[in-house]
Amino acid sequence: MKNGQVNEAMLNYNTLTEKMVFIQGNKYLDLTNLNMVDTVILDSHKFIPAGKFFYEVLFQGHISLFARHQGKLKGRPGAYGKTSDASSNYYLSNISIRQGEGDLSLPQEYFVEPRTDYLVSKNNEWFEFYSEKQFLNIFPEKSTEIKNFIKENRIRTDKTEDLIRLVAWCNSIIP
Repeated sequence: MKNGQVNEAMLNYNTLTEKMVFIQGNKYLDLTNLNMVDTVILDSHKFIPAGKFFYEVLFQGHISLFARHQGKLKGRPGAYGKTSDASSNYYLSNISIRQGEGDLSLPQEYFVEPRTDYLVSKNNEWFEFYSEKQFLNIFPEKSTEIKNFIKENRIRTDKTEDLIRLVAWCNSIIP
């Protein structure tokens, strides 16, 4: 907590709602009052609140790397009881209630398709990127050196481990 207090609880991250979920009694509830939360540690993963959702901290330095984990519900019911990703119907996996969120289990024909967006912060500014070109645009003064590093080390901007190596290296060449 921002006040220095440490609370321990069984937590999980719901990628559909982008909220931290905990168990209280027999109920699944969302972590609320995020303005009071400094950091959440899940296993060895560190998360920080960012508005109404959380970023995972992947690398910390004067240039830091973060991930936003999201999920998309797939396999919606279509005509004649079949499932279809193209169906325009939208079905909820949970419902907001006054006390928190109530869990509505997904039927077998549904699944959650994960998606991770990456961000870097430098000089207290946040930059989201989806490609190598967008990453290079964040560091125009070193783009040639970074591009060479990416090529020589076969860095893929859609792989977390590669991005951690890239950002760690950027910290060593960018003051």
